[in-house]
Amino acid sequence: MLNDLKNKKVLILGLGKEGKSSFNFLRKLFPKKVIGIADQNPKVLSHYFCSGINLKKDKKVKLHLGKNYLKALKNYDLIIKSAGIPIHLPEIEKAFRDNKITSQTKIFFEHCPGMIIGVTGTKGKSTTASLIYHILKACPERSRRAHLVGNIGKPVLNLLFSATPKDIYVYELSSHQLYNLKRSPQIAVLLNVYPEHLDYYRSFKEYISAKANITRYQTKKDYLIFNSGDKIVREIAKKSKARKISFQGKNYTQDLEAAKKVAKIFKILEKTIRKAMKEFKPLPHRLELVGTFKGITFYNDALSTIPETTIAAMEKLGNRVETIMLGGFERNLNFKNLAKEILKSKIKNIILFPTTGKRIWGSIQRALRQKHMASHIEPFFVDNMKQAVKTAYENTGREKICLLSTASPSFSIFRDYKEKGGLFKKYVKQYGRKSQ
Repeated sequence: MLNDLKNKKVLILGLGKEGKSSFNFLRKLFPKKVIGIADQNPKVLSHYFCSGINLKKDKKVKLHLGKNYLKALKNYDLIIKSAGIPIHLPEIEKAFRDNKITSQTKIFFEHCPGMIIGVTGTKGKSTTASLIYHILKACPERSRRAHLVGNIGKPVLNLLFSATPKDIYVYELSSHQLYNLKRSPQIAVLLNVYPEHLDYYRSFKEYISAKANITRYQTKKDYLIFNSGDKIVREIAKKSKARKISFQGKNYTQDLEAAKKVAKIFKILEKTIRKAMKEFKPLPHRLELVGTFKGITFYNDALSTIPETTIAAMEKLGNRVETIMLGGFERNLNFKNLAKEILKSKIKNIILFPTTGKRIWGSIQRALRQKHMASHIEPFFVDNMKQAVKTAYENTGREKICLLSTASPSFSIFRDYKEKGGLFKKYVKQYGRKSQ
């Protein structure tokens, strides 16, 4: 396929982190080739967006920027699409039908001479991929180089220039990267599947189908490590041709269980696995202990953007959770089970962000009416993180826990989960330093 690129008109669709990597890869392969770039953002040539890429001096670039950027697709033979760009826009659907669209992931899978360990799941894939990589790196008996790539690590294409059969690539794979993939990794790790990204896919069924690509094209020589405690994962595993290795794990133990199973395939010694796991530093924004201030313990679980992981965080921390922060971007998730679990808990204060905060509170009120219960919960509707943290300090008792775990994506009032979690930690420490 790389040889085919030489004579094809190629367009890079989306100039984010992946798009810039794709451009540098193509320019290294073909120094004199005309390369098209399409992006909805008309200011994509600014210094901020173009860091790490030299476009202004490149005379062999054809730009298609602004609201009509998709009109350019019909003029190209091959489109390297960034994962985040929607798949169900009319122009993109036509390009899929015409077999024009590829991706970094697809190109890498078709040309990588080494071994790929693919890791996916609605939640937990970043920590699991990082832990697998950490164990492989820590192994004194290893003779192969390990790389962490994909969502959590480096964009992959430029690694093809130095890839060898002895390289191992631990690849964190989102559903977007798996969509339309026609090859599966030699070792696939499937953690869980919950309703998510329902604004990107036409249905939950389509989302499940994208996740299933991690094992759909595996052979009898390959391995599938899967969470047998997840019903949808079990159904996907039934159809797999790979050698199956199951584990059972909840949201905050599945990373350890899955990583151990991978390590066993490589015959890594038990003492090496234990040592690596002990030394592994948890990733931020995943049930991260911020600290205890004014007698209140604060946990940052900003990456918990679906009800299932918020429920898991509540279960993990137990009855000391007195205050929880919920709500965010609307993706039409179902909060019925979350409401039931909140009523079973010792939570007294719910701090609610727009937009889903009101709907979550509505689910709790309905659950109260169904159980004929009087409410023991106080709702606080806020518009920003500073107000939320101030409210938490004013209403949470000493020796209790305040948990940020919103059960909704971050995009209503925050740029992303990192900004949300970062602001939470900032104001927790800021108010914690103030006198009583």
